[in-house]
Amino acid sequence: MSYSEQFKEHIEYTFNGFCKTVLYHEALNAYRDLQRKQRHEISLEYIVAETSFEPFEADEYFQVAYKPTVFQVQGQTVIIGNERLATALSKLSEQRQEIVLLYYFCDYRDKVIGKLYGYCRSTTNYQRQAALKQLRKELEDEE
Repeated sequence: MSYSEQFKEHIEYTFNGFCKTVLYHEALNAYRDLQRKQRHEISLEYIVAETSFEPFEADEYFQVAYKPTVFQVQGQTVIIGNERLATALSKLSEQRQEIVLLYYFCDYRDKVIGKLYGYCRSTTNYQRQAALKQLRKELEDEE
């Protein structure tokens, strides 16, 4: 179906008018949104000029002295950042302390730890579980 040149020109003008209307209304919406935002927002310069204090906050968390505890296990250094955990670990016997540190911090498995101390895997597992119970008790008592 062929259209006449006059009809094609009419469609072009109609589409042009539609696009202009859409753009006009979108610009109005953008200006309204900007005005609404400006009514509800307060400039930071205004706040700083009106107050006598510095506008910042420092967390006390980062001001606490960080005192890591270092443990030596099988020639490896293990650093414990949690003071409560380090205190509870230090109350364990040396052997249980090493088993817990090797298992949880050095990624050794029960079989390998057992070979280091001359135990079978199940004895190492038992020692580790007993150490965890003692750790839990120490941490609960500390609270």
